[in-house]
Amino acid sequence: MVYNRFLGYVNVIRFSVTRERCLEPSNTHTHTHTLRPATAVSLTAAPSRHGMDEPHSSRQGLVLGNGPGGGAHMHGLFTDAETGQVTYCLELTDSCLAVQRITFTPSSPERLDLRDCAGSRAYLGESDRSAYLCAYFYPYRYRWMASSPVRRRDERRFRLELNADDDNDDAQANLREAERWARAIRGNSARCAGHASGVLFSEGLRSCGVMVLVNPQSGWGQATALYNSHIQRMLTEADIPHTLVITERQNHAREMVRNADLTQWDALVILSGDGLLFEVVNGLMDRPDWEKAIQTPVGILPGGSGNALAASVHHYTRKPQVWGEDLLVSCGFVLCKGLTSKLDLISVHLSSGVRLFSFLSIAWGFVADVDIESEQFRLIGPFRFIVGTLVRLASLRTYRGKLAFLPATDNLETDVSQAQQTHNNRASNKSSEHNPSEHKRLVDHLLVPLDQPVPQSWTVVEEQEFVLVVAMFQSYLGEDWLVAPSAFTDDGVIHLFYMTAGISRPTLLRLFRAMQSGTHMECGCPHLVYRRARALRLEPETRPGIITVDGEQVEYGPLQAQAHRGVARLITG
Repeated sequence: MVYNRFLGYVNVIRFSVTRERCLEPSNTHTHTHTLRPATAVSLTAAPSRHGMDEPHSSRQGLVLGNGPGGGAHMHGLFTDAETGQVTYCLELTDSCLAVQRITFTPSSPERLDLRDCAGSRAYLGESDRSAYLCAYFYPYRYRWMASSPVRRRDERRFRLELNADDDNDDAQANLREAERWARAIRGNSARCAGHASGVLFSEGLRSCGVMVLVNPQSGWGQATALYNSHIQRMLTEADIPHTLVITERQNHAREMVRNADLTQWDALVILSGDGLLFEVVNGLMDRPDWEKAIQTPVGILPGGSGNALAASVHHYTRKPQVWGEDLLVSCGFVLCKGLTSKLDLISVHLSSGVRLFSFLSIAWGFVADVDIESEQFRLIGPFRFIVGTLVRLASLRTYRGKLAFLPATDNLETDVSQAQQTHNNRASNKSSEHNPSEHKRLVDHLLVPLDQPVPQSWTVVEEQEFVLVVAMFQSYLGEDWLVAPSAFTDDGVIHLFYMTAGISRPTLLRLFRAMQSGTHMECGCPHLVYRRARALRLEPETRPGIITVDGEQVEYGPLQAQAHRGVARLITG
């Protein structure tokens, strides 16, 4: 127990606290901190008493690499900064920061889980020689009337006062000691970060900082306000240097990223909807050094209407579903942890020869119509999708076309090798003839030109009357649409859903409601089909119509796509 570890200090604390209480009135009951999670606690290290048996404060306990995770183990005494009458002992381990109030009756310490720690920093006080240490936690807690827990900010502030002299060297010594604690907390927090199955994590570099791109027009037009109210503070708490960039027009971000010196940035973070990240990804792939550029980690913070990738990132943390600002805080916390995973990119070829790179979805039919036609209701934010859905249900359409796909097996490497033997040379050679620069880009070895029939290994869907076709590459299609629960960032799979004609409006509405919890496939609707694919081809015949890629409208006509596994990097948890 932490209490027993510091039992030898108690006699010194009794003497020092008793002496101070004799000099000024006692107000213990007024200022005693109970360390409740929702409040910030101000503490200070116990001053050194030279000539006593207490160890010098500047050499508080430190053991490096003592645990299985190789983290720092530290312990020290702290007192309440506001009154100087309440003493605490702190112990830092591989997995937690233990805070225990020292009293004459042993008590259990409060243990703050370092997996919930977003950052820690140290600074000098303005009016004294004390150094301050702040640790910022975002544990999951229930709110009043909430059905599931959400991350809540929990700031812990400590004041470290090793020496009471007015010498400037002592102030710097105080700061160095506080910084030592801050580094140890950050280091142990990074080491104890969870490892989700199927995702390779790595510590994010922070020597240069991140570029935060904000679209002020996205969603309700509150992206800038969300940055000011949440993200700026969280990045500061995590000691992540960053530069805010406000986009001014469509494709502005694509142009900036295409020409930027990426050596100045450790990551590109988007505070907007999915459309702005679509611009950034394609800007990276436009570069001559695309192979290196696409390795730049990208992060997503929900600031738009759809926020599908942000919802997916939260889903991958295996925590209960959240919305709105709770989703923003969750994604902000993921960003502060600075962990990256691989991200699939899907190469999309349009009939005009244009090639795009997608990370989220391809949609045709009902979903695409709702996405684009609801733009007229943008002022009501994400509720525009509800209005758009009701409008389209009232005048339900069917769409005629051809759909084919290459089924994905359990062994994706086998899919690739077989396709390469049959189609690689033909596809890559023809692509290079039409566009010499394409031979240096990702080779779509599973695809043949659009004017040729699909290979015999592909599956051609017999039905040609559809209500919708959606190809998913992440789990969420919108902030509250869990369409592909089994999808992951780097599974290398196109999760293909299509709905055939003949479905009734009530059944369709029930399916959409079930998508909110990801249970739509359990409804047993014969009109809804799900297939896992590595590549697909869509040839719409109904005109006019709408096709979207990552929520952005593209030219209407035949297209085909292939998944490329783990090409990019996404900040996730």
